[in-house]
Amino acid sequence: MADFELTPGLTEAALEAVRQAGEIILRQWSKPSEIRRKGPIDLVTETDVAVEEALKLSLARILPGSTFLAEESAESLDPGELCWIIDPVDGTTNFAHRVPFVATSVALWQGGRTVLGIVNVPAMNECFHAVLGGGAFLNGEPVRVSGVEHLEDSLIATGFPYTVREDIRPLMDNLENMLVSTQGVRRPGAASIDLAYTAAGRFDAFYETGLKPWDTAAGWLLVTEAGGRVSTFDASRPYWLRSRSILASNGLVHGAVAALLRED
Repeated sequence: MADFELTPGLTEAALEAVRQAGEIILRQWSKPSEIRRKGPIDLVTETDVAVEEALKLSLARILPGSTFLAEESAESLDPGELCWIIDPVDGTTNFAHRVPFVATSVALWQGGRTVLGIVNVPAMNECFHAVLGGGAFLNGEPVRVSGVEHLEDSLIATGFPYTVREDIRPLMDNLENMLVSTQGVRRPGAASIDLAYTAAGRFDAFYETGLKPWDTAAGWLLVTEAGGRVSTFDASRPYWLRSRSILASNGLVHGAVAALLRED
């Protein structure tokens, strides 16, 4: 759609749709979950499906003609020209255990880039969003990446892919390097939250391998609009939706963190 324009009204409508989807997560929080496995440690619940379907209905009304790349129904990892990229429940394992690091991640992809990114963490009452060229926000207030300059003062976040059993050695090597070189490492279990927290200056950097477009499309924009930097583990290579690895940071510790990472 060559005439597409991201207006404040469209942004607010998308934010409201994501907040409403978060209400589904909260309503089902205290109810038993029907859990099935997509893999040995890859779970899906009826809440994932319900949130995804609700978002598809509301976002299609907001932007007729747009397409969807959503975790529970994706047939391809390539977004279209004007596409909503959706992770309905990022942190499904957390949700299954009622750990509150659970988010809905929604990105609007247009012309080969994310133009709007939303990460809503309903159990925390925190909704992050970013607009291309317009900054990053938490509950409507601007956020910026941290000003930490030294690795030994930095708090790093990471996550582990569903292939953790096959990739355990490089994962542990990278984790060991971080543990002995930084102030600490955190593993909330939802990449979109890791990226949002990096954008808000809570984490100084985040790294992970094996993520999908719905994990990163919104958070990627959050970090860059908050003044940070996003690459692969090789800091000289820009991150892309299909990259195997991602490193996001405040920019100041980016090179130092990258120097500790290897990707096998």
